[in-house]
Amino acid sequence: MKNQFLNLNRLSKISLLLLVASSCSKSVATLDQSTATSKLSAHSHLTTVMDSATLLVDVNYESGTKNSGIPNLTTTHATADSAEYVVSSARTGNYAIAHKVVVGDSSYFSDNHWRSEAATAQLFDEGKYYNGDKRRFEASFLLKDWVPYTTAWAANGSIIFQGKQNGGGNPSWYLNVKRNTITFRLPYANIEPKIINDFRPYINQWIDIRIDAKMTTDTTGYYKVYCRLQGESEYTLKWEIANIATFNQAVTGPNPSGYLKWGLYLPASQPNSTPPEVPTRIIYHDDIKIYSLD
Repeated sequence: MKNQFLNLNRLSKISLLLLVASSCSKSVATLDQSTATSKLSAHSHLTTVMDSATLLVDVNYESGTKNSGIPNLTTTHATADSAEYVVSSARTGNYAIAHKVVVGDSSYFSDNHWRSEAATAQLFDEGKYYNGDKRRFEASFLLKDWVPYTTAWAANGSIIFQGKQNGGGNPSWYLNVKRNTITFRLPYANIEPKIINDFRPYINQWIDIRIDAKMTTDTTGYYKVYCRLQGESEYTLKWEIANIATFNQAVTGPNPSGYLKWGLYLPASQPNSTPPEVPTRIIYHDDIKIYSLD
C-alpha cells in the first residue's frame, strides 16, 4: 500500500511539472526570425507578450541605418543632415534613431510643418492596419536634453508617436509632449488623458509605451495605453477606453487604413512667436513594433 501511495505521489508530481511547463510555454510570442533575431537576447528583460500576439513589424535600427534595414520604411523628408541620424545610445541592442527639429531653419521644415519623422506608410502588408484589426503598438523614446516648459516658452505640443490615417486630416491617436506632461490624444473624440503627469525627472531616460487597440469605424473599438519608466520591469496600464470608434470619422472613405509615425512633429510651432519656441528639439526612438492581436 505504501509503495502504491508513493508511486501515485510521484505521478502527481510529474503531472504537475508537465502542467507548469506547458503553461509557461504559452507565454512565448510568435516572432518573425528574419527581423527579430538580432535583438532577442537583449529583450529578455521585457514584459512577455502572450502567444495571441504575432509580431508584424520590428524597427530596431540594429542595421545601423536610418531605415533599419527595411527598404520601404519611410525616413524623414526634412533636408537637414541632422534631421535624422543613427545614435549608439539605444534602448536595447546597439543603435537607435534620433530626430531633430530646429524651428526657423527651413531645412527642418517638410510636408508643410516643422517636423522630422519616420513611418510605416509604405509597408502595406505588415505596417498598415484596417477596419476591425486588433493591434499592439510599442515604442521606446528618450527626450534628449529636453528643455522643460516654463511661461518663458511657447506652450505648443510636440507629437512624438502617432497612428496616422490615410486620406489626410488628424491622426486617429497620438502621443503628445505637452508642457511638462505626456498625453494620449484622440483628436476626433477630443479626449486627452495624461499618461505621464510630469516627465521632467525622466529627461534623458528611456520610456516605453504600449498601446493595445481595436481599430474600427463603429463603436466596438478600444484603446489601452501602458507605460514603463526606466527601472520598472513591468508595464502599467495608464488609461483605457472601450465602445468607441477608433478611426478618425472626419477622414472620409469606406475602407480606412492607418500606419505608424514617430519622430518629432510640431504642428503649432512658429518662428518668431511670443513667447518664443524652444528653438531645438531632439528625441530618440527605438524598438518600434507592431503586433497583431487577432
